[in-house]
Amino acid sequence: MTLGVTLSSTSRQLPLDDTVRLAREARDAGLHSAWFGQSFAWDSPTLAALVGREVPGLHVGTAALPVFGRHPLLVSGQAQTAQAATGGRYHLGLALGTRHLTETAFGLPYQRPIGLLREFLTALRPLLETGEADFHGELLTATTPYPAAVPGARPPVPVLVAAMGPQALRASGELADGVLPFLAGPRALAEHIVPAVTAAARAAGRPAPRIVALLPGVVTGDPDGLRPRAAEALALYERIPSYQRVIALSGAEGAADLAVLGDEEAVAAEVRRYYEAGATEVVFTATDLAGEDARRRTWKLLGELSRAR
Repeated sequence: MTLGVTLSSTSRQLPLDDTVRLAREARDAGLHSAWFGQSFAWDSPTLAALVGREVPGLHVGTAALPVFGRHPLLVSGQAQTAQAATGGRYHLGLALGTRHLTETAFGLPYQRPIGLLREFLTALRPLLETGEADFHGELLTATTPYPAAVPGARPPVPVLVAAMGPQALRASGELADGVLPFLAGPRALAEHIVPAVTAAARAAGRPAPRIVALLPGVVTGDPDGLRPRAAEALALYERIPSYQRVIALSGAEGAADLAVLGDEEAVAAEVRRYYEAGATEVVFTATDLAGEDARRRTWKLLGELSRAR
């Protein structure tokens, strides 16, 4: 059992020194990994590289970098730099993003997202493995007139995709190392996500995929009182079609219903449900929802669960 936490997100931006301090606290609590969301502020792979280098022993990851508005050559350079900086403890997460973000912020048409994901992964894998590429697709081209391997960037950076829909799961199983589902409860994992991505990986002759389940959770003595605050924090996702679908597949009416809120016994039981549903790793988000004392209490529990395995 490996457990981790997110340290930055689109809604939470901290100074670098504070982020490093929290990362050390997470490692000392017994947590395995710290993940960083991509926003228009911090560059997630750079932040992960800096934090991972400052905090030996802690795995760090990007969750997740949208493929629209980016190129495999540039992302490969970022990922390999982070891998070299952390001594092999970096994990790259990619995402499709959303139509609103892509078209409003980047001015790019949100067209053929699955096709772009497939071409992006096809071009990226050899770059991470050998530092070379010669890919000419319909949507992008990636070639290396000069070698693109970063010295010391070994082992090759694992690539995960924030995939939850059938086509994205199929592409991820065939071309990536695993998936990063968020707000996918145990039912959605067990009945939809894990079977789909595992079958695709098996058909492609690839190893069993990693299933890194991200879920909002806090240890608290007042779960009912905290639920409205969780609903407010997660309301954005209820307006995004992919999350609407996975929330429904989880048997929940809203995103806040999937927040893991309760005392140590209740939260530990929910963590076990995610592993029983097929998760290989669990990452808690929004652990600061109820303040610093609740965050420390949550991290203490997660560290104890991790060490117990």
